[in-house]
Amino acid sequence: MRDYELVLIVKPEVQEEGVKVILDKVGQTMAARGGSIDETTPWGKRRLAYPVKHYREGNYVLLKCKLSPDSVGDIETSLKLSDDVLRHMLSRA
Repeated sequence: MRDYELVLIVKPEVQEEGVKVILDKVGQTMAARGGSIDETTPWGKRRLAYPVKHYREGNYVLLKCKLSPDSVGDIETSLKLSDDVLRHMLSRA
């Protein structure tokens, strides 16, 4: 298991409860592949540097997690398929 940091930018119209639902889904996906979320830090709604899918703002969330290197591709695929996630970045800590 390796330490990773995952930053998510969620659509601005998604309420706080909706963000929690998205984080629960990400946590379930990680748990199904043997990973875990150690820490969740919501950064709140911030202005984007440039428009992403016609949005000028987004809800930022930082997740510190443990994953096996084999499951990283599966996690990124599930995030790409999510309609409410504008961008994500998964990097090794």
